Amino acid sequence: MRSSNGGLVYSTDTGCMCPSCRQPVAQCACKAGGHAAPVGDGNVRVSLQSKGRGGKSVTLVKGVALDPMALAVLGKQLRTACGAGGTVKDGVIEVQGDHCDALVQALVKLGHRAKRAGG
Repeated sequence: MRSSNGGLVYSTDTGCMCPSCRQPVAQCACKAGGHAAPVGDGNVRVSLQSKGRGGKSVTLVKGVALDPMALAVLGKQLRTACGAGGTVKDGVIEVQGDHCDALVQALVKLGHRAKRAGG
């Protein structure tokens, strides 16, 4: 398989390939340099949204200054704490249903400065 810019994406010999340095993920040279953590203002905002979702409500957690892997782990912990499904998209954790208060409490327990946003 090749990506749109012509680079190798997956090899049966080595598995997934890093899109930046074109090396196998296990031997990735660009991760050695380190990527800067996403910058946030230190406040994690928890809000409820139902627009464009067919009337279903989704709780959004924004502003968490973590790298993508740590954000995915945090998303898993929050979904488990609420007993609901969800996902992590573009640095935003989405949890199905109205769980704003439970998520704020869980985030505070985990050491984040969380507050409720919106109405």
